[in-house]
Amino acid sequence: MSASLPGSPELPALPATFRPTLTRVVLLSVGAAMFVVITAVAMILENLGTGERTSFVFVALLFFGVLALLSRPRVTTDADGVTVVNITRTRRLAWAEIVRVNLRAGDPWVFLDLSDGTSMPVLGIQPGIAREQAIRDARTLRALVEFHGSGVNDATRNG
Repeated sequence: MSASLPGSPELPALPATFRPTLTRVVLLSVGAAMFVVITAVAMILENLGTGERTSFVFVALLFFGVLALLSRPRVTTDADGVTVVNITRTRRLAWAEIVRVNLRAGDPWVFLDLSDGTSMPVLGIQPGIAREQAIRDARTLRALVEFHGSGVNDATRNG
């Protein structure tokens, strides 16, 4: 599965960023709409005190904050490696640390098999809403990993 095989993606210029754009737009739009609606309700209700109105706005901000946090995942590649930003964690990986990029049928997002024997979820590429885009992004990331010398060689793997 090298970048030179037919059907392999063309390598993008680095740095390149992959993120679930449609999911991000939906989450941030819903968060903003919820904030506006809850705040408007708090201001319209006549029998609420200042403390109660403040509580409504605080809850609206909390909802928006959670949805903004859920919209955070992305993968950024550069000449030195990959930065994976998931919901609450960010991890920097050298190209050589990534053994394989996996997106199997039914997976909620891409997984990276790492040289230390662990697997890492990459929420920045997820087939939920935009399946075809996620597949293209996963193939491109796989081609970048193979091109940048991760030491991955199909002849050295057992499957």
